[in-house]
Formats: sequence, C-alpha cells, structure tokens
Amino acid sequence: MILRIAIVVVLAAMPAVAQDIWVLGEVHDNPDHHQTQAEMTTEIAPAALVFEMLTPDQSRAALPALRDDRAALEEALGWSESGWPDFGLYYPIFTAAPAVPVYGAGVPRAMARAAMAGDIAMVFGGQADDYGLTQPLPAEEQTAREAVQMEAHCDALPADMLPDMVAIQRLRDASLARAALQAWRDTGGPVVVITGNGHARRDWGATALIARAAPTLGIVALGQGEDGVPPDGVFDRVTDAPAPAREGPCAAFR
Repeated sequence: MILRIAIVVVLAAMPAVAQDIWVLGEVHDNPDHHQTQAEMTTEIAPAALVFEMLTPDQSRAALPALRDDRAALEEALGWSESGWPDFGLYYPIFTAAPAVPVYGAGVPRAMARAAMAGDIAMVFGGQADDYGLTQPLPAEEQTAREAVQMEAHCDALPADMLPDMVAIQRLRDASLARAALQAWRDTGGPVVVITGNGHARRDWGATALIARAAPTLGIVALGQGEDGVPPDGVFDRVTDAPAPAREGPCAAFR
C-alpha cells in the first residue's frame, strides 16, 4: 500500500506540462501498470490513442460506439486471438478516452515474416530512412540489442537468429513511431502511445525514432518497473509497482 501511494503522488504531477506525445510503457501483464496508463490518459485527455497491441486493421474496429461495451469491443478487435494478456487490463485505457480515434501500430504477422526473410526498410516502405531503417546500427548497440533479445528468450535462441530478432524489434519501433506521428498530424495531439517498456525507452525505442523523425515535438517517455527494479533503458520518468504473481518467464522454453 505504501508503494502504491508513492506512485500515485508522483504520477499526479506528470501531465502538468503539455506535451505532444506521451509514450507510456508497461510490463504487459502488470495490472498496476495499466491502471497507471489509464489514470494518465484521463489526465492528459489525448486527441488520439496509439496501441502497440493493435494492427492498423484491428484499430479500425475500435469505434467509439463500442467503447462502453467491453465484450463487444473485445470481440470486434479479435483480442482473444491476438496473444496479448487479458483484455480487462487494457479496457480502462480505451474508456479513459472514449471518443478519440484509435491507431494500431502493431506489425501484422505476414509483415513480420517478410521482414525476417528480407530487408526491413523495404518491408516498412516509404519513410524508412526517416526512422533509421536504411542504416545498420552502430556495432556496440547491435551487440547490446542482441544480448537483450537473448536474455528475453531465456538464452534459448540460436545465435544466428539474433540479428533477425533485432531487425524485427527495429521494425516494431518504427511502426509505433510512424503511427504516433500520423496520429499527431491528424489530430494536433496530444497523443498517448500504449506500449511495452522496451519500445518506450528513449535511447533506442520508438520514442527515439519519434524524436529522430520530428525533433521539435515535445515527447515524454514513461517506463514502469516492478518491485523496485527499474526497466532497462532511458526514460523521462520511471514509476514502480509490485510484480503480479506469474509463472517463471523461462518455463515455456524448458
């Protein structure tokens, strides 16, 4: 309880300064992280929402008329087939801005498969250079990103797969950044982006690519840690919440 109160006090001051784009990170299955995102969305009063969890096609089903009916919205989005955690975690974010347009930034499976087999810049299409996809990463950053991917997959990936995994992550970052900027251009902002901590990080995530493509915009990146351990990466603001009970993350790789 003391920890949660401390978080709320910090968050209460967060949206005091107007910004163009708020990138709100999360650990996907942490209910407190989603509560924080919903509370901040209410306070920010965005003109648009962007979700990593939705593809562009899915987002077109997020009609304002459905947002007061959780079951109808969940069905329209096809959430149960998406592989994301329970829709109940995310639903309060939709209701925190019930009338604004929703943008999907998720990379469809077919696009991800094409990227694994080819050039991410070609798969991404126009503006690839704006988001850094036409250039290789600096060697040190490439190595660091490959280490993150190996750890995230419990040291179970063949080493020769790591460059492809990093490429897919870069494609996802770029897709998030492009969707966020499209939402800002369409609405004038502010825009709230809902995504995992890895994409929200300012040093090499989608936030970095938004800043690269639109350096004059005001951007805030929020990272959310668990049990006193901050998320990896650089953020403008970091909060903390208890970790939920969960099976060991490497159980699926045993």
